[in-house]
Amino acid sequence: MTGQVAAVSRNEVYSFSKPNRDSITLLTGLGVEGDVHAGETIRHQFRMTYEPDLPNLRQVHLMHEELFDELALKGFKVSAGQLGENITTRGVDLLGLPTGTLLQLGERAVLEVTGLRNPCSKINDFHKGLLGEVFTMDSVSGEFTFKCGVMAVVRRGGIVHPYDSIQVETPPPPHRSLERV
Repeated sequence: MTGQVAAVSRNEVYSFSKPNRDSITLLTGLGVEGDVHAGETIRHQFRMTYEPDLPNLRQVHLMHEELFDELALKGFKVSAGQLGENITTRGVDLLGLPTGTLLQLGERAVLEVTGLRNPCSKINDFHKGLLGEVFTMDSVSGEFTFKCGVMAVVRRGGIVHPYDSIQVETPPPPHRSLERV
């Protein structure tokens, strides 16, 4: 499976959205250089209060641009970076990837997918009613499926630009389904 980077974003301060950039630099074991969520240990405000020393499995947030197309059909106008992602993709089924999938972005950078991003209630502050559109309940299992992208750690650093290719390498079976991290 191959895809493409649609946009890259980062923010130095805690904010719901992240401004788009011409490029971002991924730092091995840390995340996006200059991004508030970069670090070896947890950097997400809510989780830092009760588990600050755990490893940061949410160094980089990736979201599929196809979600914006789906939301537009329901009347929500959302574009790259507005939901807090660092990398917006096109042509990769992020939600269908197993845990441990490697994503090579551009010539050098490699991310390892660690799990699903669980959307918080702040998403309704951005667009009222949006939270209910970014997750679904499986009618068979009764479990929620989160549609707000995936989280990853940086296995090999490098510079990532819009229009860079994305190469997908799934781990050997048996595959572990993505869970919230």
